Amino acid sequence: MGDHFTPARRDFLKASMVAMASAGGGLALGIALPRPAEAATAAAFTPNAFLRITPDNRVTVICPATEMGQGVYTALPMLVAEELDADLALVRYEPAPADPAYNNPMIFGIQVTGGSTSVRTFWKPLREAGAAAREMLVGAAAKVWKVAASECRTEKSRVVHVSGKSLSYGELADVAAGLPLPTSVVLKTPAQFKLLGKPTKRLDTAPKLDGSARYGIDVHFDGLLTAVIAHPPVLGATMVAFDDTAAKAVPGVKQVIALPSGVAVLAEGYWAAQKGRGALKIKWDESAHAGLSSPAISKVLAEAVSKPGKVARDQGDVAAVKAAKTLEASYEVPYLAHACMEPLNCTAWVKADSAELWVGTQSPGAVQQMVKTVTGLELDRIKVNTEFLGGGFGRRFAPDFANDATLLSKLSGQPVKLVYSREDDMQGRYYRPASLTRFSAGLDASGRLLALTVRNASPSVMEATGLMKISDSGVDFIAVEGIADMPYAIPNLRVEYARHEPGVQLWFWRSVGHSQNAFFLESFIDEIALAGGKDPYEFRRTLLTASPRHKTVLELAATKAGWGRPLPKGVHRGIALADCFGSYVAQVAEISVSKKGELKIHRVVAAVDCGMTVNPQTIQRQIEGAIVMGLSAFLEGKITYKNGRVEQSNFHDYPLLRMAQMPKVEVHIVPSAEAPGGIGEPGLPPAAPAVANAIFAATGKRIRTLPLGDQLKG
Repeated sequence: MGDHFTPARRDFLKASMVAMASAGGGLALGIALPRPAEAATAAAFTPNAFLRITPDNRVTVICPATEMGQGVYTALPMLVAEELDADLALVRYEPAPADPAYNNPMIFGIQVTGGSTSVRTFWKPLREAGAAAREMLVGAAAKVWKVAASECRTEKSRVVHVSGKSLSYGELADVAAGLPLPTSVVLKTPAQFKLLGKPTKRLDTAPKLDGSARYGIDVHFDGLLTAVIAHPPVLGATMVAFDDTAAKAVPGVKQVIALPSGVAVLAEGYWAAQKGRGALKIKWDESAHAGLSSPAISKVLAEAVSKPGKVARDQGDVAAVKAAKTLEASYEVPYLAHACMEPLNCTAWVKADSAELWVGTQSPGAVQQMVKTVTGLELDRIKVNTEFLGGGFGRRFAPDFANDATLLSKLSGQPVKLVYSREDDMQGRYYRPASLTRFSAGLDASGRLLALTVRNASPSVMEATGLMKISDSGVDFIAVEGIADMPYAIPNLRVEYARHEPGVQLWFWRSVGHSQNAFFLESFIDEIALAGGKDPYEFRRTLLTASPRHKTVLELAATKAGWGRPLPKGVHRGIALADCFGSYVAQVAEISVSKKGELKIHRVVAAVDCGMTVNPQTIQRQIEGAIVMGLSAFLEGKITYKNGRVEQSNFHDYPLLRMAQMPKVEVHIVPSAEAPGGIGEPGLPPAAPAVANAIFAATGKRIRTLPLGDQLKG
């Protein structure tokens, strides 16, 4: 087998996480979450080790969150470096191994990256780790110099004495390793921050530019077989029989293996595996969902919202309201694919006494537990190497590709790299649910909103993922998030949920329920405002008297966009607001529509309050990226069914936003002393309704069904 590890990776795997980092005597610090730092030990392994300092004066931060483009391999090291007073130029990152020590208490207590929780979860523990290490290094210098620790200070990865003499952290690592871990630490105040809140170049940019960064798809070594799977062509179809004679005759094909998910072809390379799969003769029983179609799903959803559902929120008494004017509307969105740029893949090698995986996953801990179930091996015999992810968006939290790679290696007795083509993933795997929401509003004679009734019908994401049962209340909180907990002060509000399950596989999609519910709610709020003769921006302000952070971002976005000021002829504005994952975002979109019905999005102005910030550059880029994904879904994104089959297959019929379609994006960050919020997802939800509301301002046409497609033409 070839050498898959960089020297730093090999050293870490050989070393203890909290003892001497190498034969040269580096310091490794363990800290127990969520408590402050405890004593470091010389044990072979102790959980929650977040940093390592080696004699070469390098600081390695063991990152408990997966890097999928959102910037955690810079943000998390910055948290440590801030309190450690480390020179960021000497700091490097390393993905954490699969271990319960790195579990995320904000997401079901498992080791997973998602929900825009990375900085929120590790804001305090990683800073505590850095502060504790700094205190130990000061103590080590005081011991070497035989002076009081109070005579020493730290800067740029050095301990400096009042006399001017200094030692690097690397020179002090041996001595510091022998000192007790502090039982408590004092963290810096925001006024003392030197790194946090400052624009900072990403630590992973250089390796991504020079090609040394390794993604899961890059893993290769001698003897590795590549596998592809023939999945059922129709939702819910089962295999009756298959003939692999022609497949095995393809040069390079080594094995054909039946799995619960389909029939796998293992070959010496990807193209041989693909050709072998094409030669398979498989008989499928397609009866379960052969008649499934998107129009039929829409019909059932519409029928569901015509009747009362399970109550998610009931405030006041909507039935008792005597309205001078009523307004009703229904909004609908389709299933959506994740459309990750890097094809899904996992390399697995299952041996008699151990197993090792190389995979770009959002959930290394869950993967390790899965391997235990499949192989029967104990966790300490299972190693999960987390590679860079070429896009995640929730999709790489799902277990399917790692599960099947493990099965194939176990059954074949060989190391196996399983690869899903984009068609494999887009036509047969996991999606954001289709959803339909019906609104009914009651206004008084002056246009004041008195009552709002909301009924949502959609499948349950939480049930589909197996992470939560909703049978007790009958309400999937994800299906109604962003609506049931809306910030608007409405005296009478009732939100209901009707579950409908056509059998489509569901999973988390970037910003989850907020991605569609912000479009629903913010579009209808605009309808209410205009029906009552109110300016959409001012109308929202009157409903946010008890929600100051929402109001602040709304006002900032409107001010920066010049709301109320004249625009060039033919250009119109729309506004939208959303909060999710601890952050608040408002956006104003400026658009024009040609006489032929061609939409041009000129500018999106975004205001964000995400609490205390780590790296403003990351915030800006995440908002920009989220707007790209939100607009892609708004313009063309859809997964549709016909005769049980998904009609889309790749970027030609599931297009993402092109460069020529990209608007100018301005991001304005609200200064805040509040606890950090998430940033990977909150920029997505307001994008679609901001543009939709601008389209109404331009054309008088209300967009209630996505994607936009050709609705403006003809």
